[in-house]
Amino acid sequence: MKTALIIGDSGGIGGAMAAQLRATGHAVTGLSRSRDGLDVTDEDSVRGALGGLDGPFDLIFVATGALQIEGAEPEKTLKTLDVGALKDQYLLNAIGPVMVLKHAQPLLPRDRPAVFAVLSARVGSIGDNRLGGWYSYRAAKAGVNQLVHSAAIEMARTHRQLACVCLHPGTVETAFTAKYASRYPTVTAEHAAERLVAVISGLTAKDTGKFLDYAGQEIPW
Repeated sequence: MKTALIIGDSGGIGGAMAAQLRATGHAVTGLSRSRDGLDVTDEDSVRGALGGLDGPFDLIFVATGALQIEGAEPEKTLKTLDVGALKDQYLLNAIGPVMVLKHAQPLLPRDRPAVFAVLSARVGSIGDNRLGGWYSYRAAKAGVNQLVHSAAIEMARTHRQLACVCLHPGTVETAFTAKYASRYPTVTAEHAAERLVAVISGLTAKDTGKFLDYAGQEIPW
């Protein structure tokens, strides 16, 4: 039986991913802030939570993140940029996931295929940015893309069968996107999880370092 660790399994996508993986025969372990006190913005919290687990895991999936933090909505213009909001976005959406990867290395097998996947977003693509705005969120997602890509290069030397990737789930119908979903086609969390699990199941070490959408298509950096 394959094993999976979901970071943020109490959220919409994280919970749906856990359910979908269990339905496909995985033994799933979940960690969340609301239930387990895991705070991905605090390295000591990450170290303690992951250090208490027994691996290895065939899949580690990081589903944490937020579009709106402490009431700061996505910026429409430069005039609304705020240093605190920028820091909060980068800490949660970029630094958090890479701290998980840092401390999850001992939980990833070296002798068989495995996947480490982080939820990113298409708006983090610099090459695909044609609308501007959403400065903090875009920058944080671009940041996590670069961090994971760099880590994938390093880890390919020690975990030769690992696929370390960033995934865009589409616009998912969760509390995360409720205020903005009317602008884009949406899918349920369950449908998004089904698509993401299908992508993950087809990944190999040749895909490590990629930024992929829910259909397995590469997204420009």
